[in-house]
Amino acid sequence: MAKQTKPQFRRPPRENVHGIILLNKPVGVSSNGILQQVVRLFNAKKGGHTGALDPFASGLLPICLGEATKVSGLLLEADKRYTATLKLGEATDTGDTEGEVVETQAVPALTTEKIEQVLTQFMGESEQVPPMYSALKHQGKPLYHYARQGIEIERPARKITISALNLISFEPQQIVFDVLCSKGTYVRTLGEDIAKALGTVGHLTALHRTQTGSLKGDAMLSIEEIEAQGKACLLPLDIALQHLQRIDLTADETAAVKMGQKVDRPQPHTDLVRFYDEHGTFFAVGEWLDDVRILKPKRVFNLDEPEVDSAVAEQA
Repeated sequence: MAKQTKPQFRRPPRENVHGIILLNKPVGVSSNGILQQVVRLFNAKKGGHTGALDPFASGLLPICLGEATKVSGLLLEADKRYTATLKLGEATDTGDTEGEVVETQAVPALTTEKIEQVLTQFMGESEQVPPMYSALKHQGKPLYHYARQGIEIERPARKITISALNLISFEPQQIVFDVLCSKGTYVRTLGEDIAKALGTVGHLTALHRTQTGSLKGDAMLSIEEIEAQGKACLLPLDIALQHLQRIDLTADETAAVKMGQKVDRPQPHTDLVRFYDEHGTFFAVGEWLDDVRILKPKRVFNLDEPEVDSAVAEQA
């Protein structure tokens, strides 16, 4: 009698899914872990996010699927906005609620005027030393790998810019603030520095991202809402690039850009631009070359199976 074999489950082929999803990342999961959930939900060939949030943090995590992953690099460079909760009087080894308390200090009496005076000290451009508990690499390994072994690695300071820093509320041992900051800013470290300037120590107990570049968290969706809505929640690629000037091209110019050729147009008011074909479809990001006074393609999108209408972005 022939031996019977169990039927093998074959996963359906991955699909070309293009678009951006505004995910509200929950507390307690990694950014990569929640990204993989979204990729599986859509059975997408390719996916990426636009700047990791720590597991203890929540909020806006734009997920880019398919050709939208070419946009993610531009969003990584964008400013970010957060609402942060800073507990005063206790410092942890990680600078957040996931670490062990390593120091305690008394908290001086605070007033709105005192806190706001301190916050103004951090406005503008400054230098910040990245924390040891971070994913920055040293000799091929993340810094947190060394931190967990009690090894301190010297880290060069990096320039950051704080564009907005506003007090939302405060209690005797806690303040909540809103911050708009440049790429690479560690809000955990900012919180520790604010606590020191107030005459004590502190660590973040909550961090919620509300904005990435021109994308705001008003339309964020939970993973459950994304699963329920399916492809209806996909946003067009150019929704994330509304701060760039729009350039509408002729059919000949569109063909030239798709072949990597330059376009002779007047200087735009932004260094990067959005290219649209003769049908009004977004298909590329262009870059102004000041030395030769001409536009050239920087990113061309191969939307072989477009999932969304780019005209929606113009109405957003």
